[in-house]
Amino acid sequence: MILALIHTADIHRTTFDRLRDRIAPQLGLHHIIREDWLARARQRIDGALTREITETIAMTDGPVLCSCTTLGPIAEAAGALRVDQPMMRQAAQSGGKLLIAYCLKSTEASSLLLLRREMARAGNDCGVEPLYLGSLWPLFEAGETESFAKATAAALRASVGKRCDLAAVVLAQASMAQAADYLVDLPIPVLASPETAFRAALERIGQA
Repeated sequence: MILALIHTADIHRTTFDRLRDRIAPQLGLHHIIREDWLARARQRIDGALTREITETIAMTDGPVLCSCTTLGPIAEAAGALRVDQPMMRQAAQSGGKLLIAYCLKSTEASSLLLLRREMARAGNDCGVEPLYLGSLWPLFEAGETESFAKATAAALRASVGKRCDLAAVVLAQASMAQAADYLVDLPIPVLASPETAFRAALERIGQA
């Protein structure tokens, strides 16, 4: 069985290759890299873009995982697994208020909608605190991934330090996942999406 993955940044190829090597080395991965889709979506998600994504998923044999949160709703509607859905479900089940951090305005609405949907399913009415970190995104775009992760972690540490009512932190974008490595000492969990999504994809194809 081969798992297809749709990415809008090439760095995610390495992220999921490493997860595969560690968790399911027998699994084949087919990476579809479309950086142009995110660039277009940040301007406007129109019918043409929706059709392109939907047709790509329809023509792909086997399960598909989309690692881009901005494109997540389109991918989900087309039958793919969106990278943030398993993580959002896990966060919702924490039973408390959640801090959700994101760096792109284009993912804000879809991420918040998904998290609130999962919270409603879990019976969690404690609320969501959004944290927009858009000023840090140029670091990621420049390929300075470690600096991006450290800056994201620093911003989250400062925000969490001012609060005592949070049950968990949610890193809305897969691109932010490395920041969790710098926050292991926080008193609440910091949830990232890639591994949770990969394991959910394995369950879909019976490879877990």
